[in-house]
Amino acid sequence: MDNRELAMTAAGLLSSKKAVDITIIDIGEKSGFADFFVIACAGSKRQLQSLCDDLQDKLAEQDVFVRSVEGKGDSGWILMDYGDIIVNLFTEEQRQRYQIEKIWSDCVRIDYEGEE
Repeated sequence: MDNRELAMTAAGLLSSKKAVDITIIDIGEKSGFADFFVIACAGSKRQLQSLCDDLQDKLAEQDVFVRSVEGKGDSGWILMDYGDIIVNLFTEEQRQRYQIEKIWSDCVRIDYEGEE
């Protein structure tokens, strides 16, 4: 699975667990540390931790393992490092606070059509 496919797979798994406002940003041309950001919101801090745990489990089933996880559900932001893919899970409040999309606004966004 290439990095784009992995980003799309992560977005799909998050969508299936009711994450909202999912965005994929191709940061490969502007970053030396990763190729893609996957950004999503949870409806609560409890759901935030659940999204993290489930994504980690489902990707491990496909032999894709997280390198590190920073933050916890009660902090409102969890960062999951999959090497060339960085998954940022936020509560809405924290996402508005950090505005990652604005910081990386000069990068290409990949259309992701989640489950409706």
